[in-house]
Amino acid sequence: MQSLGVVARSPRIVVALGGIFVMSACGGGAPSTPAAIPPSNTQAMEPLPAEVQTSGQEATVGPSAFVFGVDLDTIQAGPFDQGKMWTFEAPPVSYFADTYGFRPDAAWFEKARLGALRIPSCSASFVSPNGLVMTNHHCAREFLTQVTREGESLLDNGFVATDLVDEREVEDFEADQLIEIIDVTEEVNSSLDALPAEQRGEARAALLSEIEARVLEQRGGEDAGYVVEMISLYNGGRTSAYIFRRYVNAKLVAAPELQIGFFGGDPDNFTYPRYNLDYAFFRIYGEDDRPLSTETYFAFDDDGLEDGDPIFIIGNPGSTSRLQTVAELEFRRDIGDRYVLDLLRTRMEVIDGFIQQYPDEAEELDLRNTYFSLSNSLKAISGQVSGLEDPVVIARRKDTESNFQAAIEASPDLSNRYGSLINHMAELQAQKREAGAGYGAFLGLGSPDLRSSTIYRAFLAFQVLSARQGGAPPEAIAPLVEDLVSVADQHPDLDRAMIEARLHDFERLFGISSPLMSGVLGGRTIEARARMLVDESVLQDSVSAVQAIESNTLTISDPALDLVRGFLPAFIEYQQMFGPVGPEEAEISAELGRARFEIYGTDVPPDATFSLRIADGLVMGYDYNGTRAPAFTTIYGMYDRHYSHAGDPDWFLPERWLDPPGTLDLTTPINFVSTADIIGGNSGSPVLDRDLEVVGVVFDGNIESLPGDYIYLPEFNRSVTVDSRAILESLDEIYDSDRLVIEITTGRLVETEQEADGAR
Repeated sequence: MQSLGVVARSPRIVVALGGIFVMSACGGGAPSTPAAIPPSNTQAMEPLPAEVQTSGQEATVGPSAFVFGVDLDTIQAGPFDQGKMWTFEAPPVSYFADTYGFRPDAAWFEKARLGALRIPSCSASFVSPNGLVMTNHHCAREFLTQVTREGESLLDNGFVATDLVDEREVEDFEADQLIEIIDVTEEVNSSLDALPAEQRGEARAALLSEIEARVLEQRGGEDAGYVVEMISLYNGGRTSAYIFRRYVNAKLVAAPELQIGFFGGDPDNFTYPRYNLDYAFFRIYGEDDRPLSTETYFAFDDDGLEDGDPIFIIGNPGSTSRLQTVAELEFRRDIGDRYVLDLLRTRMEVIDGFIQQYPDEAEELDLRNTYFSLSNSLKAISGQVSGLEDPVVIARRKDTESNFQAAIEASPDLSNRYGSLINHMAELQAQKREAGAGYGAFLGLGSPDLRSSTIYRAFLAFQVLSARQGGAPPEAIAPLVEDLVSVADQHPDLDRAMIEARLHDFERLFGISSPLMSGVLGGRTIEARARMLVDESVLQDSVSAVQAIESNTLTISDPALDLVRGFLPAFIEYQQMFGPVGPEEAEISAELGRARFEIYGTDVPPDATFSLRIADGLVMGYDYNGTRAPAFTTIYGMYDRHYSHAGDPDWFLPERWLDPPGTLDLTTPINFVSTADIIGGNSGSPVLDRDLEVVGVVFDGNIESLPGDYIYLPEFNRSVTVDSRAILESLDEIYDSDRLVIEITTGRLVETEQEADGAR
């Protein structure tokens, strides 16, 4: 999960909510609490295969085992606590040979790299020689809504293009194919080492921009269809230039109904056993508006998997924090992530209330998808916080950290440069704790999904007026005005509810009698103050706001500006305490990353950075809740889930699934689990066998995997995948798309369903 917070950037204040990578179907229904904790070592467990065995205590100690009296001082870190998200710069050839008995060559890794894609917030892959792209249904939802025509509801009813000409063009779709990696670590580190530590952060950003521009120019620039991204690994300890071929001409090909793509809704989200068909297909087109010829792609496997088979997931895990120090994790546990949960819960209540009151307006604003996404994030972060509250997890991280510190101190050269950094990071976390109330109060103030448009416009407008009063030149003010103009309007009732939610944040964190609350309320109730802003501020409407700014008629007497003036002293105090910490943290993290690489090399993978990785694992069920989760679920189980939950909309099946053809094979595996190490951003990643053939598309992790942001526990972590056999069975028997089945199974492009019917 990326950091959520307030960031200061000179010469203006910028308040933003960082993105949250979500992996599962993006939530739905009422928020729910995480499922029960994993089993402890007191329960009988089958011997773990070598791939998931660990050293020391933790081979038998699972999360929450402390309640059974485990001595935390004896807990040891496992060999894979920091994960198995291997980079393509340093593919784990010997490890694969030792673990799975085969040694992939350079051609194997090249095909794995070129067949994979990165799309907005998700992963994907080419699965035919005709530009056909596979990803998750939940990665396609916004595009389904985008191409829906009058009288249709494609999100609810699904979409399958009957003929090639029926595939629907989508906008704002980017598919990036990683074609080259250039290691620029030596150039970056040698340049930064020549500078004082306090200058390295700003210099790093400038240097990376310079290298990015140089490499892009060498490849012919953006007009040539390339994109260059600077990827920092080990928190900046290593740096590479990733060169992508970017495809933007895409069309939607197929996606099932929401109720089957997200079967089980929020209650089943991040759980297993599962019964989801969370898949979708797009197609990349060339400049001639014909399907793109894709020489490298992943063909569908025709054998199927079995329990215990190895699999490989090629995708773009979004963000992990496995290299964070224990002090950083404890700050997240006590303040950072906890306040994010508060923000998500309160704003979801606002959005849900608006959806219930104004269903048509909410649909136009795509608020259902917004709510799904926030619900998914809430459940994911709740699971992360639960893990941070587990002393066994923290004990394992402490053991990792103490071993790292000991390795640093064992070398005079390393100790001299890096020896004090972990303690320094702890001091910064203590400093951040002093500003904890401000962190929670101003969190997400600039997030489009979680803010009041009126308050945010007022926040920007206040800075514009202050800058003008201070004599700032127009060119310095222009970016602020541009930001203000870009703030979209909100329905007045949604805006009012968001204002109330923010004021309740202030009350909860600072107290009703605090100077902040006195300043923002002005003797009114929270509800009355919110109504006043919506009814009387020119900043509630984008047109009047822009007119007032451009005509210079906006004054501090505006109710929204008056509210900002009320909380600004507390915000400035918070920013002064919290703002300087970020650059220091970044520099310490980069230095610790260099130290870690010098000590461990590529044996310890770097944190996820939404860059291409390869994760390995075994198809394997697991013990949970006193029973055993099977490696595979079947279509039989999906129907059982539906009828067992009769009347509950989360487990309704779409109409066409209620009367299936008699030829539908109910024994077909629909989902399976494996020990592969994934996280949000991996959504839509192809799951491949050792021959690089598609055996599924990953869409989720189990509830026990949620602490995977900061620790990988192969004893309990499971990735959840749609089995390729269920994809083909559903396309063939339910959606009657012979055209797609032929293409997926043979690679042959058939342009019409009529032609396909005659070919089968």
